[in-house]
Amino acid sequence: MKKASSLIIIVIVGIVILASQAFYKVDQSESALIIQLGKAVRAVTAPGLYMKTPFTQKVIFFDKRLLIYDATPSAIITRDKKNLVVDNYAKWRIIDPLKYYKSVRNEMGAQSRLDDIIFSNLREELGKHNLVDIVSKTRSSLMKAVTEKTNLASAAFGIEVRDVRIKRADLPPENERAVFERMRAERQREAKRYRSEGEERALAIRAIADKDKTVIISEAVRKSQVFRGEGDAIATKLYAEAYQKDPAFFYFLKTMEAYKKTLGENDTLILTPKNEFFRYLKKSK
Repeated sequence: MKKASSLIIIVIVGIVILASQAFYKVDQSESALIIQLGKAVRAVTAPGLYMKTPFTQKVIFFDKRLLIYDATPSAIITRDKKNLVVDNYAKWRIIDPLKYYKSVRNEMGAQSRLDDIIFSNLREELGKHNLVDIVSKTRSSLMKAVTEKTNLASAAFGIEVRDVRIKRADLPPENERAVFERMRAERQREAKRYRSEGEERALAIRAIADKDKTVIISEAVRKSQVFRGEGDAIATKLYAEAYQKDPAFFYFLKTMEAYKKTLGENDTLILTPKNEFFRYLKKSK
């Protein structure tokens, strides 16, 4: 009885081991490659449960999702002979596991091939453009061209390259200093031009203000002279009318004003007593 039970257990264990060797499952996010005696025989890309020959065949799984390749920053020379340190990355995936395994074997081998292909295409495309265009104008079209060329070259390895992008594009330190000095010189030149234009406008405004000032003062002087002349005419008219009304009083008033202006506290005048100037200083009898 014990022997029979042991035999059943052995058979069950054998079946389990045989089943584990004969069946395999492919997930939706991966593809599988059947290897028989070290040689790839077929690829399985659809998800599901599959069967293989036990013990003589093994399964290698590959990720079907997008993978990221992050390159080491490298120096590239642009068309205008400027050094540019480019840090780029790429999104890629395995589309043909059999071709992929035969050509690059694994992800490390794939990234090594991608490194050569992408750097070669980047160097070629960047070499066709000036630094300013790469940084500001043509980057989008440039990266599209690099992606297309890289995808075309990578198809031989069972790889599809979806996108190639530049993360950073920096100048070497010596170039950065040269660019900084050039930018500073340009800004100083612009500042000098703005100051010159401002001084020119200031001179024009001052000239207009001085002209307006001269015109206003001249007009004010003219009007003041007119008003003064009119006032003098009115005063003369009033004096004349007053003189006509009482000539003696007017003469007396003018004489008193002459005394006030002429005679001081310690002044001495030598005139004959009969002089008309002392008419009002004589004592009346």
